[in-house]
Amino acid sequence: MIATPPRERRFRTDVQGLRAIAVGLVLLYHAGVAPFTGGYVGVDVFFVISGFLISSHLLESIDRTGRVGFAQFYARRARRILPASFTVAILTAVALVLFAPPLTLTRMLEDAVATILYVPNVRFAIQDTDYLADHAPSAYQHYWSLGVEEQFYLIWPLLLLAIVLLARRRRAVVGLLVTLVAAGSFVACVLVTQVQQPMAFFLLPMRAWELLAGALVGIVLLRANPRMPGWVAAAGGWLGLGAVLAAGILFDDATAFPGAAAALPVVGTAAVIFFGTSSPRGGPGRLLSLRPMQYVGLISYSLYLVHWPLLVVPALAVGDELLGSVWMRVLLGIVVAVPVAGALYRFVEDPVRRARILTARPPRTTLLATGAATLVIALAVGLTAAWSAVRPILGPGGAEVAPAEPVAPPPISAAVPENLTPSLRSVADDIPDLYPDGCHHDTVQTRVQECVYGDEEADLEVAIFGDSHSAQWLPALQSLSASTLPMSIRTYTKSSCPAVDVAVLVRNVPYTSCDSWRSAVLEHLVSDPPDLVLISSYADYPLADTPTADRLDAWGTGLQDTVGALAAAGIEVVVIADTPRFPTAPADCVSVHLADADVCAGVRAEVLSPDQATVERAATEAAGGRFVDLTPYLCDAQLCPVVVFDLLVYRDVNHLTTAFVRYLAPALEPELISASPGR
Repeated sequence: MIATPPRERRFRTDVQGLRAIAVGLVLLYHAGVAPFTGGYVGVDVFFVISGFLISSHLLESIDRTGRVGFAQFYARRARRILPASFTVAILTAVALVLFAPPLTLTRMLEDAVATILYVPNVRFAIQDTDYLADHAPSAYQHYWSLGVEEQFYLIWPLLLLAIVLLARRRRAVVGLLVTLVAAGSFVACVLVTQVQQPMAFFLLPMRAWELLAGALVGIVLLRANPRMPGWVAAAGGWLGLGAVLAAGILFDDATAFPGAAAALPVVGTAAVIFFGTSSPRGGPGRLLSLRPMQYVGLISYSLYLVHWPLLVVPALAVGDELLGSVWMRVLLGIVVAVPVAGALYRFVEDPVRRARILTARPPRTTLLATGAATLVIALAVGLTAAWSAVRPILGPGGAEVAPAEPVAPPPISAAVPENLTPSLRSVADDIPDLYPDGCHHDTVQTRVQECVYGDEEADLEVAIFGDSHSAQWLPALQSLSASTLPMSIRTYTKSSCPAVDVAVLVRNVPYTSCDSWRSAVLEHLVSDPPDLVLISSYADYPLADTPTADRLDAWGTGLQDTVGALAAAGIEVVVIADTPRFPTAPADCVSVHLADADVCAGVRAEVLSPDQATVERAATEAAGGRFVDLTPYLCDAQLCPVVVFDLLVYRDVNHLTTAFVRYLAPALEPELISASPGR
């Protein structure tokens, strides 16, 4: 039997069912339902579907009229996408104003402005490549994919028309040119994933190939008349659907994504669409056309929009423990989300898309209304964000100023003092000097940098070597240099790159630039040795090619190798134990617990790893270095407070504020004195 696709446009129930598969995977992933650990690939399914439908529509218009009705195209896209998008964005902003912590509110309202202006993916790409950013997921995080599609819709009609004209309407040449563009995007995606994964994940140039894969299916189906046995079409459809589901189950947060891995769900989706055009008996079309699948596919866009705020906002309001249960996440992110999405579709998405006040008028009416709504909403949300950024966050009274010598164990403050240092509003900017000075490398740079602080003429020369947890100790050395122990301070630090000789993963990708940089710095220090090298490291890196069970052993071996190489060159080495790691930013917690900040304290057994410190101490001392553990000044036997005297202890979930690091300087001084010449 030969399956021949029809030539006329028809409603594809299998494609509608694919939408249900896509949104279902995303919802199950965000709800934490096993085994859908790779459910994020549902977004990739959406991309292919969008590329197929939009390109098919555009090509038909070009065939029919020889041009693209740009105004009509953009007006239809605006009516289809923006009403539900703006509605959810506005309602989310209102909920955030009511329930979000003050510090979180400002950031998320800024995310909302980017969303309204169609560039949320750009903002999230920048945030996720910023080594100073350490935030909880935004209530608008899911809008990144909408930003990619909106930007594609803006560019693709122009580019496709240019390709058709350049190819002189020859279908083979059109397909070839689109394939070349898609191939270039795919190569960029694979390469950029290896060095700047957030850029590859969020930005259109690295994601365009997924939409263009759908476009290529549309080109083939519109320009050719593929004929194949029905059993081939059925098998191809099932294999494609199997590929999508396999990616949703086999992938997880440890998968380097998008990269080459994204080809599995993309090719799978393209196969379902291609082979399903002939509606072969025995193919997945019958499953995808079931009424529940059709309904979920119908409301899939609204469902995608509402499910994420229903998870994030309640957690902000009452704490992350609300979502500690999979059943609670399923309740909010799926059970509640479906009827809410149904209402959004019925009362907003569908009525506005069909509204005669817009459809019966020239496209410019829709476009002018869109522009006006965009500006008004962006202005309103932006002003709210500005208000949020300046409203005071003050505790009930003053507090005793921290003494000159640090106290162990630290006293736990019940209330946030008015004289808190740094203030809650300024804590995000409370960073060591080497950041604004450009002395802390990002994840791409590999050259050896050398910035000098303190007293450059001092006899004592100290080098800081490692990641941001090494960099955070610079203020302590600067304080000592300016007071009791003059020293020249050389800094060699790089984002997420420990001095420990191990191969770490950053966003599930081998961090090869770290390995190159670390080796170059070690060689530099050995050839031009300081008196002392100070090392501290974030203690929870995943390691390449090392099972989790063996991670501590590999870490200890790597630390011993680094310390040993420096000690062999006659350099004293001090390794400082890692500082506590909180699940959420302490400053956010404090901002809503001004009178009872003690509830924000971390449980010592949960925010510290005693096994890590034990391994690091043994490795350091075996290699001839000194291990310093300042935990007694950070925690008592049970708790690690976030406010001590008038000091805010943490800048984010795992870095100390510069003010608290300076407070700890006297406790570090004895470990440095022995390295000072003449002492």
